Amino acid sequence: MTIVNRYLAFQVLMGLGIATAVLLPLFSFLDLLDQLDDVGKGTYRVEDAFLHTALLLPRRFVQLAPFITLLGNVIALGRLAVNSELTALRVAGISPIRISLAPLGVGLILLLFIAVLEQFVAPQLQQRAISSRAVALDKSAALGKHLGIWTRDERNIVRIGEMLHAKKAVDIEVMHFDDNGFLLTYTYAKYADLVADGLWELGDVTIKTFAGQRIESMSKASMSWRSFLNPDDISTLTKSPESLSPIELFLHVRFLRATGQEADAYALALWRKAGGALTTIAMLLLSIPFVFGSVRAGLGNKLVLASMLGISVYLLDQIIANAGLLLHLNPAFTALSPGLLLIILANFWLRRIF
Repeated sequence: MTIVNRYLAFQVLMGLGIATAVLLPLFSFLDLLDQLDDVGKGTYRVEDAFLHTALLLPRRFVQLAPFITLLGNVIALGRLAVNSELTALRVAGISPIRISLAPLGVGLILLLFIAVLEQFVAPQLQQRAISSRAVALDKSAALGKHLGIWTRDERNIVRIGEMLHAKKAVDIEVMHFDDNGFLLTYTYAKYADLVADGLWELGDVTIKTFAGQRIESMSKASMSWRSFLNPDDISTLTKSPESLSPIELFLHVRFLRATGQEADAYALALWRKAGGALTTIAMLLLSIPFVFGSVRAGLGNKLVLASMLGISVYLLDQIIANAGLLLHLNPAFTALSPGLLLIILANFWLRRIF
């Protein structure tokens, strides 16, 4: 039985490899075409477009993992069915459930691999890709050129025009309010050095104080300011939710909620990472009835049906995620519901087949 399990696992791994070799280059080629449109702008060159696409490969693999799982398992089990190997295994007394354990075991290993990519590889490479592209195109990596980075806590609103690097900011505005929401002081600094955790050294400063009907203005060459932002918070603010690791997302969501800011987009991005794992499991379960439930259909027909299912699931996931943000639905419900629905569907289908 161990030999059979190893053989089945090897076939599933081969199927996953074939699916990866088809889907990942295809979507990376589309990424490359998109990047080539910007070649010639600023200092962005063809080499930069290829590098950007290469750095996004781990992120694309994570995004495509559910569909790679579906097609890979259909390819693996479909080949066994076409070669009558599944029939031989059934005649030998091995049940479909027992045969399905090998793909499930490979799927769990795949999920562990994806978790490592999601935490330690994909976010870092994606952030490097975004940063290098922004520098070459002379664009801000935050909200757009000249818009800056905005954040707040209970009594302060801060705008950072641009982060030159992790310890240097330019074009800073700080608005300080009282408990009733009235503006007390407005501070503008041309630049700031982050000298310690939460301590900023502002340079070329203008301070306006609002006292009743009077507005007092004063200038300083430099001054210290105790910020509610630490370097990690600033670094996170300049990154898109998708490019953050699960731990970074969790900490940033906690920071946003602690300071009374809108956190739904980042919370949804965090829960969608868990939702992606559920969808991968669901796709793995759905691939099994494709093979055992359609014995007369050829491998080509099974792959076409699996591809249609994958496209439908992708569109459904995108629609639910955007609708959830628009309607302010619970991020956990929005992110996990597609995967849970697919697992229920797969369970119902498996019961009918087996």
